[in-house]
Amino acid sequence: DHREMFRAPVVPRARKRSRPADATVSGREGVKFEDVRLYLVERKMGRSRRSFLTQLARSKGFIVEDVLSDDITHVVSEDNQASSLWKWLRECALKNLPDMHVLDVGWFTDSMREGRPVAVETRHLIQETVPTPPEGSAPTAQAVVSQYACQRRTTTENNNKIFTDAFEVLAESYEFNEIEGPCLAFRRAASVLKSLSWAVQCLEATRNVPCLGEHTKAVMEEILRYGRSFEVEKILSDERYRTLKLFTSVFGVGPKTADKWYRGGLRSFSDVLGDRGIRLNRMQQSGFLHYGDISRAVSKAEARALRNIIDEAVHAITPDAVLALTGGFRRGKEFGHDVDFIVTTPELGKEKNLLPSIIKRLTKQRILLYCDYQASTFDMSKLPSYRFEAMDHFAKCFLIMRLEGSQVEGGLHLAEGDSRGWRAVRVDLVAPPMDRYAFALLGWSGSRQFERDLRRFARLERNMLLDNHALYDKTKKEFLAATTERDIFAHLGLEYIEPWQRNA
Repeated sequence: DHREMFRAPVVPRARKRSRPADATVSGREGVKFEDVRLYLVERKMGRSRRSFLTQLARSKGFIVEDVLSDDITHVVSEDNQASSLWKWLRECALKNLPDMHVLDVGWFTDSMREGRPVAVETRHLIQETVPTPPEGSAPTAQAVVSQYACQRRTTTENNNKIFTDAFEVLAESYEFNEIEGPCLAFRRAASVLKSLSWAVQCLEATRNVPCLGEHTKAVMEEILRYGRSFEVEKILSDERYRTLKLFTSVFGVGPKTADKWYRGGLRSFSDVLGDRGIRLNRMQQSGFLHYGDISRAVSKAEARALRNIIDEAVHAITPDAVLALTGGFRRGKEFGHDVDFIVTTPELGKEKNLLPSIIKRLTKQRILLYCDYQASTFDMSKLPSYRFEAMDHFAKCFLIMRLEGSQVEGGLHLAEGDSRGWRAVRVDLVAPPMDRYAFALLGWSGSRQFERDLRRFARLERNMLLDNHALYDKTKKEFLAATTERDIFAHLGLEYIEPWQRNA
């Protein structure tokens, strides 16, 4: 029985102290890579070699488990036939199998040589052999798709919009209810489907696609069968969801404020604006005042026009300024909800006065409709930060700018019947010091899911910490310098992914 041959030996859990010299090896004291858990398949490898490799890995700070369970991140096998190995893995009924790396011993030996878990490359993977489908049936997933968005190329072309639109609604609904797990699961699933170069036409075709759980598959099954998801339709007609979606579409109103208003019985903008008990802050006042404009998408031509305005202002202040358009427009999107820029100067420390000077200049030109400036709280000595923060510490300002139609090539993106010669647009400026520029550019270019997975990959696969400020190697206990985004990808051992391929 091939199950017998693969059987995981049920060993009493790690004998902590067989002899004192061994204590740091088999115990957890010498662990360097908390997030990597190895399991070595005994079949073909043999008991004594397995035991030797286990000790070797533990001596280098790896966690090696004796029993195969859902905690395992990397399954290592030697000389086993892919089909029988996968048949056995499937019979183990593991929930996390799609997220596990099933690897050839080559990955293990590379990692031992480097003294750290090396990047999982295609050559390391033991891929599940999929039986050839009969003529005319849907193609199965060709290549192995990585669970990390930063190892996938995702353009703005989405072949699975019918599913991803549904997932976005579900994710948002969970977010409104502050249920983080499923929210993230649906965002991850949407991200994976966006990266596929083919449209999913039957669930069987997604066998090699990671990050699709029971719930996501059930939703897909329903859409494939009926052309729609009843769960999504129920959410879309739910009063609380609709009200929170409406309120949070206002600049300056987050889910908590929206929920408070909803629980207070408010259902529309006129309810909010007519309620004397509500004190709107400056941001919210501007949000309501310019709602029609800033809730409408910004076109690429409008983003370019704003770039020219900012560019002119920055270079009038300092001729050697560096300006970069970031966010969705840098990723090649045709439309966005706001326009993000990074601005800095080659001379360290000189960037401190940039934003106040720009604000002054735009105010003089009478094109600033709203401005919220936040001074820098960036302090290298407070890094690395072990807890992820939503906002970085660089100086930044959130603006609403007045954009004249005459400045936009091809004219403004206005609503039907709007005859004004201008519109209001949301603009964000961030000013990092030059030596942090590459990290800020990478962070502000997005997409959100791409950034999330880049940080997760750095942490879990490389034992590093990445954010908008720096990249820190926990193994070497040092910060890694970078002047370009390519440098950061290289430090992480990742293939470089162009901005237009990061629409995860």
